[in-house]
Amino acid sequence: MAVPPAAPSSPQAARTILVEALIRTGEEDRDAFRTVYRLTSAKLFGICLRICEDRQGAEDVLHDVYLTIWHRAGAYQPGRASPISWLATIARNRAIDWRRRHGRARTAPVEAADAMPDPAAAQDEALIADEQRARLHDCLETIEVRQRGAIRSAFFGGLTYAELAVAQAVPLGTMKSWVRRGLLALRGCLDGE
Repeated sequence: MAVPPAAPSSPQAARTILVEALIRTGEEDRDAFRTVYRLTSAKLFGICLRICEDRQGAEDVLHDVYLTIWHRAGAYQPGRASPISWLATIARNRAIDWRRRHGRARTAPVEAADAMPDPAAAQDEALIADEQRARLHDCLETIEVRQRGAIRSAFFGGLTYAELAVAQAVPLGTMKSWVRRGLLALRGCLDGE
């Protein structure tokens, strides 16, 4: 009985060993196939188990995966994909096929329906937000024109005080003053004063 080789010393060494083993498996070398199994079975079983969500099903799928590998290893092309990617794709596809055959769609229990978030705002919250928005725009109309324009450009248009000052051809301090007085007037209106 042959002694199994020691674990590869680096990821690159493991990849090289796996590529060589896959190529030799394609030539129906049983020892090479054992090497492929030894190096990949844990990872491929993990893929199968995660998708199948059933241990017995995952074991059955893994068996099918290695049958497929035995029959298709000759089609593996090292330059096109990493060996583990090629093997993981086979495992993933077989596991998905198993799920479809066994009608195991991923569903949440009925009790989880209440916990699922609804991205739409509640109707009462939407009405309140609409009222607040309308009130804000009404109050904006009551303040002085230059202040209103500066506030709208700053808060709705995203302009800085410096950009506003340049656009209106006024000193920066004047622009800051317009915005400050406009915000005070706006607050007074919104507070109902």
